[in-house]
Amino acid sequence: MTTAPPRPRTTLAAERPPPADPLGERRRDTSLTRGSDVYALVGAAAASFALTGLLFTRLLPFNGLVGFVVVAYLLFLGVYALLVSFDESGPAVRDKVAGVVIQSLALLMLVALVFVVVYTLFEGREALPHLNFYTEDMRTAGPLDPLSAGGVLHAVVGTLEQIALALAFTVPVGLVCAVFLNEVPGRFARLVRTVVEAMTALPSIVAGLFIYATVILTLGLGRSGFAASLALAVMMLPIIIRASDVVIRLVPGTLREASYALGTSRWRTVWHVVLPTTRSGLTTAVILGTARGVGETSPVLLTAGFTAELNANPFNGAQVSLPLAVFEFVKSPEPTMIARGFGTAAALMSLVLLLFILARVIGGRNSGRLSRGQEHRRVQASRKDAERFAARDRAHAAPKSVTDPGSSQ
Repeated sequence: MTTAPPRPRTTLAAERPPPADPLGERRRDTSLTRGSDVYALVGAAAASFALTGLLFTRLLPFNGLVGFVVVAYLLFLGVYALLVSFDESGPAVRDKVAGVVIQSLALLMLVALVFVVVYTLFEGREALPHLNFYTEDMRTAGPLDPLSAGGVLHAVVGTLEQIALALAFTVPVGLVCAVFLNEVPGRFARLVRTVVEAMTALPSIVAGLFIYATVILTLGLGRSGFAASLALAVMMLPIIIRASDVVIRLVPGTLREASYALGTSRWRTVWHVVLPTTRSGLTTAVILGTARGVGETSPVLLTAGFTAELNANPFNGAQVSLPLAVFEFVKSPEPTMIARGFGTAAALMSLVLLLFILARVIGGRNSGRLSRGQEHRRVQASRKDAERFAARDRAHAAPKSVTDPGSSQ
C-alpha cells in the first residue's frame, strides 16, 4: 500500500505568546488633575507672594492689603502661565489660565458670601437669642432700652404681606407675558421684549417715585403696604419676564410638534407641554424676582412710610419691612440698636432662605414627575376603572349563564 502524500498546511504555525510584562499592565490615567498642574499652582502661588512681598517691602513704596492682593494675583497668573508653557502648547496654556481665572473668581464670590453671612450673624449674636426679638414690635422700646424689650415682628409681617401681594401681581402677569413673547412672535413682541430688557436696569428709587406719583398723589390712596407691594412689583416684573422668557425658549421644538401632530391647539400645548416642561426653570425665575424685591428699601420708604407698631392691614396705614427696619436701626449710634439692626438682617436672610426652600419644594419637581397627592389620585382612579370594568364584565356574563341550557341541569 502506498501512503498518500501529506496534505499541504494551509494555516500558519501558532505564534508564541509575547513575554509577559514583568511590571504588569499599565493603565492610562484618566483624571483631569495631574501632578504637574498641582506643582505649577503651588509654585506660582509661592513665587507670587514672595515677589509681591519683595516689591512692597524693599523695592517700591507700596502698602495696603488690597494692593498687595491685586499685585500678587496678577503675578500669580503670569508665573503660572510661564510654568505651564514649559509642558503645554499655546492653546493649552490659555485654556489653563482661563480655568484658573474662572475658578478664582468663583472662590472670591464664595468667600464674600460667607463673610457677609458670618459677619451679620456675629454682629447680631446679642439680639438673636432673645425670644421677644421675634414676638414683639418696637412700640414700647426705645434706643436706650435693652435687647430684652422690643422686636421685629412688625417688620416680618410687613415683609411677608408685601412680598405676597407683589408675587400675586407679578407671577401670573410675568408668565403670561413670557408665553406671549415666545408663542406670538411679531413686531409688538419685539417691542415688549425691548421694554422688558430696559426695565431690568431700572433704579429702585424710580419705581418708588412712580408709584408715589401715580397711586399716592394722583389717586390719593395713601401710604400703605399695598402701595409698597406695587412698587416692588414694578421691580420684580421685568426680572421674572426675562428669566421666564429665556427658560421657555429652551423647550425643544419637537415637543411642540408632537403635541400639534396629535391635534392639540396652541394654548393647550402651552398649558400641558411647555409650562410643565419648564416648571423648575420658572420656579428659578420667580426666586430671582423675589430676591430682587425682598431686599429693596427706598421704594418701601417712599410708599409705605415707617412705623414702630405692628400693622397687619396692608391697605391702611404705614407699614415697615425688614430692609427698612435694618436701615433705621443701624442709623442709631446706640449699640443695642445696631445689634437689633444686624439681628434684623439675619432674620431677613433666614426668611429669604425659607421662602426659597418652599419655592423649590412646591415648584422644583422635574417635568413629568408627580407629587404624592397626584400619585394617590392616579391610583384611586385606576382602582375605580378596574372595578367598573369588572362590573361590566359580570353584567355581560350574567345573561349568558341564564340562557345556557347546560346551566339548568
